[in-house]
Amino acid sequence: MLDMIPLYLSEGEAEGVRGDIAFVQSCVETGNFGFSGSAVMLEQNNFCGMGVTSNGKKGNSFDSPQMGIRVQVQHLKAYACTEELVNPKVDPRFRYVVRGSAPYVEWLGIPENPHGKGWAAGAGYGGKIMAILKEIIGDSWDAGDGMEGSGNPNQPINPLSGFVKVFYKGKDGVNVRKSPCMGDNVDQVVFDGVYTVVGISADKLWYKLKSGLFLTSDKQYVQFMEKLSAASSYMVKVDIPDLNIRKGPGTGYARTGRFTGVGAFTIVEEAQGAGASKWGLLKSYQNKRDGWISLDYVTRI
Repeated sequence: MLDMIPLYLSEGEAEGVRGDIAFVQSCVETGNFGFSGSAVMLEQNNFCGMGVTSNGKKGNSFDSPQMGIRVQVQHLKAYACTEELVNPKVDPRFRYVVRGSAPYVEWLGIPENPHGKGWAAGAGYGGKIMAILKEIIGDSWDAGDGMEGSGNPNQPINPLSGFVKVFYKGKDGVNVRKSPCMGDNVDQVVFDGVYTVVGISADKLWYKLKSGLFLTSDKQYVQFMEKLSAASSYMVKVDIPDLNIRKGPGTGYARTGRFTGVGAFTIVEEAQGAGASKWGLLKSYQNKRDGWISLDYVTRI
């Protein structure tokens, strides 16, 4: 088993897939390579249950451990994104995947996938993989920052315009930091929302937010968008006539002198700020970005 770890890493690197995640998935599928109760056997070189589409089905066999791992990595890439394969396609079930339908490990289980797609039908499949990975990596993994690396607090920040959506629903949340690195520099923890990006660190591990804080770029936790899509916006109902509209997300920003009035409004971005648990940018002020309201006084509809 340990002799195959370099294969997971090299095959994963070739396709831009996390080799350690593929290895842990194999541990789940093969019972830690003991194959007890598994639908595949060691001699099949099938370490991911490829082709086991129903109870009692034997699954595919491959010529070598490397080929079996390459098949697995290619299948993971099919779920993760729509990019072309680097190596020649050997995955016999590649064509059955809805490309890009599970870009996050947690979505590999069909019950947790918002598209109803995924690698496995069992509930909590992706979460089980991540839990085992965390046990293996231990304290070197800060769950709130993803697993891409620690970063450098003094590294250059390159300009980048866009938005980042936090979708991670774990109880620990995602850390927002004062500098582009791990360490004792957490400013706040967020669980969801859309934030304005103004830069990205030289190592590409951290987004710089408009607030001056930093958020991980790990795709298991956040999604970068050049523009806000309709899916990122939502409607809220305001029941008070005098809800202030401010020039920024927080009571530290000046009031515009205008109020929303009672009615329904579209929120296109969320942000943290003083004076409220969260602030929302009104769609009608999106271009000038000076129309923020406290979301503590609204009801999402």
